[in-house]
Amino acid sequence: MTPVIRPATEAELPAVGALIALSFDDLEQNRSLVPDPRSRLRVMGDFFTLLTEHAPLCGKVDVIDDPAGGLAAAAVWFDRTHEMPEIPHYDERLAALAGEWLPHFHELDELFDKHHPVDPHWHLAFLAVHPDHQGHGLGGALMDSTHQDLGGAAAYLEATNEDNIRLYRRYGYTDMMPFDIRMPDDTPFYRMWRA
Repeated sequence: MTPVIRPATEAELPAVGALIALSFDDLEQNRSLVPDPRSRLRVMGDFFTLLTEHAPLCGKVDVIDDPAGGLAAAAVWFDRTHEMPEIPHYDERLAALAGEWLPHFHELDELFDKHHPVDPHWHLAFLAVHPDHQGHGLGGALMDSTHQDLGGAAAYLEATNEDNIRLYRRYGYTDMMPFDIRMPDDTPFYRMWRA
């Protein structure tokens, strides 16, 4: 059965942030940002919510419902085909949520700013599927839905591991140069582009 994709409501955006944090919790990148496993879900959920709440103003947030309640999957996109507005009070809000790990988040922002493409594109910031629903094509359905709406615009993302890279290649993304960009602690991200 084809999943029903719909825009997230404003009230659901914190739940989208929490879903992203949960589905990314085992990633090396999240462990690098917040090494303490007792704090990671909370801090990363707040961080992903901060970014997700900005997306409807300059992009979109699509979700698939979990039949048992809650959200099964979400995609957060930013429209970078024109100038993107800054997140209001970003530095202060990031400092409040990141606490002692703020330097790690600053390093992430610097890495992404340095390597973000300048050509117009849509940025797939987050593609998250609840662990109970992974492997059922929900992430691919979310990508397909937006790819059909892009009207020929390019798309960009930062992948986190070999499994994700394989998935994105199946949906038309190719490796950029440099492909492998790294945090100061050597944690990698992989830049991919869909023309």
